[in-house]
Amino acid sequence: MVEIFATEKVKKYYAQFKSFVEEELIPVELELLSSSWEKTESVLNTKRQKAKDLGLWAPHLPEEKGGMGLAMMEFAQVSELLARSPFGHYSVNAQAPDIGNMELMEKHASSAIHQQFLNPLERGEIRSCFSMTEPDFAGSNPVNMGTTAVLDGDDYVINGHKWFTTAADGAEFAVVMAVTNPDASAYARASMIIVPTSTSGFELVRNIPIMGDEGGGYNSHAEIRYNNCRVPKSNMIGHEGHGFALAQERLGPGRIHHCMRWIGICERAFDLMCQRASTRVLSQGKTLAYQQTIQNWIAESRVQIDAARYMVLHTADKMDKLGAKAVKAEISGIKFYVANIMMEVLDRSIQVHGALGITDDTILSFWYRHERGARIYDGPDEVHKKSMAKQILSNYTA
Repeated sequence: MVEIFATEKVKKYYAQFKSFVEEELIPVELELLSSSWEKTESVLNTKRQKAKDLGLWAPHLPEEKGGMGLAMMEFAQVSELLARSPFGHYSVNAQAPDIGNMELMEKHASSAIHQQFLNPLERGEIRSCFSMTEPDFAGSNPVNMGTTAVLDGDDYVINGHKWFTTAADGAEFAVVMAVTNPDASAYARASMIIVPTSTSGFELVRNIPIMGDEGGGYNSHAEIRYNNCRVPKSNMIGHEGHGFALAQERLGPGRIHHCMRWIGICERAFDLMCQRASTRVLSQGKTLAYQQTIQNWIAESRVQIDAARYMVLHTADKMDKLGAKAVKAEISGIKFYVANIMMEVLDRSIQVHGALGITDDTILSFWYRHERGARIYDGPDEVHKKSMAKQILSNYTA
């Protein structure tokens, strides 16, 4: 908890979230990560009920929707705690991509969509996925896609090939980006449409292995084919042709969510590194902590994590006060900066653990596999650096 950003709500719940993660999740995480999704889900359902009983459910949702009503900056500090375990966010129904889909539908979906899809999603009764990236087009340029939604009477007929649709395995519905207006300008061609996964023609081809780990349930990334999937046109979120604008609106807060989570991962990896350095004996009376290189890594990591945290909290606070457009440059900055810091801290922690660090006997190898994508998804580093530089340089242009 950062005192200068700590509101009364953060002070009230911070210790509860911390003990929930440390007592309920961390002790079982390695066993669950090596278990089937069916077993994992069963255990996590009991943790979800415990979170509800403790009043820690859906910190991002307004109180009238059953949540805790935390602002972005408040949620940032809670999110960091939840991220100390891979199951933290899921246990309180604040996991990606559901959290982004909730925010999107809350603002732009019809009351019928709220009733059928959003409300049970917010209650944690179902899960969802977000289907935008395609294997045949560069994900760094989301205006290009081949998936189409053609209006036929009162229905859209959807055809296309998607991949890295996170959490599709077991999801109730997908939010699909598809081209509805092929002759429109680049940023007005696509729309967002809800496709229930039970729809005829919805084909989950596979869970894509991430460095050998295909995962399961919400902790997976699917390849999907949409083969003449027919859904009512009332399943559209917002208006036709607004898909790109909605995606950008969704991705802004989403990138802050990612950065909050990465800082929590950094803190856990940092703790493990310091514990290992302090206890691993090299020779009589001397541990790894006596090595100057290790001391440098610990000092550098501490400063980098603290700097990253203040950058993210500043961005979250500014977004709360001024909106997403006002922090466009800051969001690009934290996206590539925090992702790189996380990978540096993870790598140092693994190195301090030696051979143990590359096994699945610690949580480090799981994060090293699954978080390398942080520098790619939601915009690769190179795109964010270019975007940020262009915004900065625009102030110097005559």
